[in-house]
Amino acid sequence: MEDLINFVARAIVASPDDVSVSIEENEGVQRYNLAVAQDDLGKVIGRRGRTVRAMRTLVRAAAARTGQKVEFEIVE
Repeated sequence: MEDLINFVARAIVASPDDVSVSIEENEGVQRYNLAVAQDDLGKVIGRRGRTVRAMRTLVRAAAARTGQKVEFEIVE
């Protein structure tokens, strides 16, 4: 899952070296936090949040195949 998020985020941003994903686990739910450079934040969110919504859909679909419960957030 972490590799999927890294792959998609690095393809979108202008500074792929600044992309990092951290994982928190709480009560069986894994939370993936994506951090990008401040200049790339708008690219990851997209117009009206379309890009981040698409990324969340991908993460949830991949998690559903393995039976995991996940959350995906972008941290500033």
